[in-house]
Amino acid sequence: MDNGADSYRCFLDGDDIGMTEIIRDYKDGLILFLNRYVHNIWTAEELAEDTFFCIVIKKPRFSGKYSFKTWLYTIGRNLAVNHIKRMGRVNSTDPEDLEQMAHDEKTLEQSYISGEERLLVHSALSRLRPEYGRILYLKFFEDLDNGQIARIMKKNRRQIENMLYQSKRALKTELDKEGYQYEGL
Repeated sequence: MDNGADSYRCFLDGDDIGMTEIIRDYKDGLILFLNRYVHNIWTAEELAEDTFFCIVIKKPRFSGKYSFKTWLYTIGRNLAVNHIKRMGRVNSTDPEDLEQMAHDEKTLEQSYISGEERLLVHSALSRLRPEYGRILYLKFFEDLDNGQIARIMKKNRRQIENMLYQSKRALKTELDKEGYQYEGL
């Protein structure tokens, strides 16, 4: 059982500090993951808030079958998919807000991603097909295993293995274009 599960159990037992710990530990990563779906950092922040709100109000049961992070990210992913369905693919952002949004996204990324190498890889991920960027983000930045990624992305383990192979090749190609060799691939 990971710390998130312990914190959630404390929250369910009436200790609000448990929820504070969950938000502190998972907020930034969840926002960056959700941003890979909605491509709007402010919307991703709202969806992360909705995810936390959901577990505070509805108090869904955490079975422990998967890690707490997998469970939480699955809730967030479902909210993001529902949001996309509701909004369609229409971008309703005012043009003057785009520059501030890009700055906010970059600030969050830089605070969450340490090191120039990881920042370069993260930047290259944004140029890949969205599902490739999502799977690689979960694998390398959130350190999830293939089973957890399969659960979050609602695919089977074999599909994830194939997508990981294809997405690593695409990322390597993208990094090669910049003349950068990343040993982690």
